[in-house]
Amino acid sequence: MTPDERRYAPDSAYAWLRLALSLVIGTVACVGSWSVVVVLPAVQAEFGTLRAGASLPYTCAMLGFGFGNIALGRIADRYGIVAPIFGGGILLGSGYILAGLSETLWQFALVHGLLIGIGGGAGFSPLIADLSHWFRRHRGLAVVFGASGSYLAGVIWPQVISWGLQSHGWRATHIGIGIVALVVMLPLALFFRKRPAAETLVEAELSSAGARSDLGLTPNQLQALLVVAGFCCCVAMAMPQVHIVAYCGDLGYGVARGAEMLSLMLFLGIVSRIGSGFVADRIGGTATLALGSLMQGVALFLYLWFDGLSSLYIVSGIFGLFQGGIVPMYAVIIRDYLPPREAGVRIGIVMSATILGMAFGGYVSGLIFDLFASYRMAFLNGLLWNLFNLSIVCWLMVKARPKLRAAPGAAS
Repeated sequence: MTPDERRYAPDSAYAWLRLALSLVIGTVACVGSWSVVVVLPAVQAEFGTLRAGASLPYTCAMLGFGFGNIALGRIADRYGIVAPIFGGGILLGSGYILAGLSETLWQFALVHGLLIGIGGGAGFSPLIADLSHWFRRHRGLAVVFGASGSYLAGVIWPQVISWGLQSHGWRATHIGIGIVALVVMLPLALFFRKRPAAETLVEAELSSAGARSDLGLTPNQLQALLVVAGFCCCVAMAMPQVHIVAYCGDLGYGVARGAEMLSLMLFLGIVSRIGSGFVADRIGGTATLALGSLMQGVALFLYLWFDGLSSLYIVSGIFGLFQGGIVPMYAVIIRDYLPPREAGVRIGIVMSATILGMAFGGYVSGLIFDLFASYRMAFLNGLLWNLFNLSIVCWLMVKARPKLRAAPGAAS
């Protein structure tokens, strides 16, 4: 192996630097998943709408985010990751500036769907797929670190936006976010010009083909199962993540307390994601996914019974610790069992299903609140969707047992 090949080999120092910068980009790009959550009460008051109407921009952002994950993932498969990062920065920057200038709820919602959502996709599936090519021994850990950008965004941005709301208003805050996206993402895109070696992709193709044979499912069958499972788990996940700020406001604790709970939830979600990476490298992505789904259901059940301020902090922390590692496990499973040259678009499809689940879950939770004037039924709805996800994942775990004994996390 030549010095240049060693420098750019999987698990090299360059790969870890690439991972670190991917985390920075993901943290900036995924701001759109959380900004609407924090400004939801202010937007509702500004445009004089019901809670379901105020949730519409979030739904549009998630729909755009889902499309962006697939489209930009496909571009990354064919041309590399630079174009998605650069294009995502342009879309996010212009989107947030236009959002700050919106005069109607529909303008605000469309900007989130067509610009902010699509641009944010650059910081999730394409980055995760790209990182999966640069690691072998620590692929599970690398994938969860890459996916943690969306959660780190949830830790940092709600506090920044909450401060911006109080100090400058939501419009100026959105314009400021757009400027940050342009300044950070455009220059960093140039670092990612190096692409994985052809030999690395060939070895990975042989490994995934053998794994599919052990699993006993065709690529499209496995893809379909993961799409359904991902949608269900994220309908359940959306209730606390999307509505915790508004929930705390309704209970009289204030929006700021809700933003703190959201940040706590997502900070501990990062801990959960990193921990799930270590676990997945040892027992496999499927078993790790089943464990996370089970514990997310437990947390949702606790929300049904506790609504005191201290209790909500505790349950939100538990929820973060339980569910943070769920979504990245779909990417780990895809890289273990599906063709690596299609990783960007295949991960994008499944991640988009999880995003659609978040969009649907966020909207239907607001609709349920409007119907019952209470979030209790919305939490119960999330729990039922989670049970459906768990049944699918457990069946898949049984099918994947031979692969678990072969330690899939160690595969190329």
